[in-house]
Amino acid sequence: MKAFEIQKFGLDDLALVDRPEPVATPFHAVIKLHTASLNYRDLLTVQGQYNPRMRLPLVPLSDGVGEVVAIGDGVTRVKLGDRVAANFSQKWLGGGPARPKLGASLGGPLDGMLSQFRSLHEDGLVHVPSHLTDEEAATLPCAAVTAWNSLINLGGLTAGQTVLVQGTGGVSVFALQFAKLAGARVIVISSSDEKLERVKSMGADDCINYKTTPDWDKQAKEFTGGVGVDHIIEVGGAGTFGRSLRAIKIGGHIGLIGNLSGNATEVNLIQILMQNVRIQGVLVGSRDTFESMNEAITLHSMRPVIDTVFSFENARKAFEHMASGSHFGKICIKF
Repeated sequence: MKAFEIQKFGLDDLALVDRPEPVATPFHAVIKLHTASLNYRDLLTVQGQYNPRMRLPLVPLSDGVGEVVAIGDGVTRVKLGDRVAANFSQKWLGGGPARPKLGASLGGPLDGMLSQFRSLHEDGLVHVPSHLTDEEAATLPCAAVTAWNSLINLGGLTAGQTVLVQGTGGVSVFALQFAKLAGARVIVISSSDEKLERVKSMGADDCINYKTTPDWDKQAKEFTGGVGVDHIIEVGGAGTFGRSLRAIKIGGHIGLIGNLSGNATEVNLIQILMQNVRIQGVLVGSRDTFESMNEAITLHSMRPVIDTVFSFENARKAFEHMASGSHFGKICIKF
């Protein structure tokens, strides 16, 4: 079978190789991949910035959907012909995170989904909503679960609250969609007026161009009558976190998800302490969370937003497109 390997770090060295086709061992199912999708973590992994000590060679990408084509002895969760995705962390089935659970993540340290076939333990597989295309279903395991976990499970989002979403990448667009399903008001910030027009068409209530309005935290507070927002999807990192603290309401919740503008920043602890702010790191979620989210997606016939679909042979171009930062929603690779 064909697969892409990180043999040494760097996009130019992402190699298309031949690997043995997997066989079905006890409690495992072999998946024939149809579509995979990219996350920013995947780009950092290929570039060697996520974990420069990652053991190589490594098949990248944590997200993919395909058909069960073989099952081993003892498999009961799936059957031949089922369309499934893999949970990001193969051993995180339910409950809270723990080191053994988080150490079994696809696309590093475990081989990921950028190969024609993949054998996985049945416990790590999730049936995807039947109304979604393969491309749409392939976007769910990381970005969608992260947004759902941050807002619903960890944030306790309720109708009438206000959510501020940073940017229009995968997690952010899913957060907009889930927040609107929950009856929340949504503020989106972006540097692109064109992208802000698109999120308006998806239901965003207020939009801020942070290039023309660098004090977006003040503008967000004005939108809430000076109270502040209830929830922030924080994907910017060092460059945005200070303004997030100024935009959040007393007792508000900041879901710390990304670090697009850097990892290290000075934090005013008094702001956190005196405003009783909850800052929650969010690293995807469990299989139970994935399945609960899928129930909501099915109930509301929600459809993920796809930016571009690349062919398997052009996988490197998909990474280059993500690196450009011009995408809106998810980038997919079709096998």
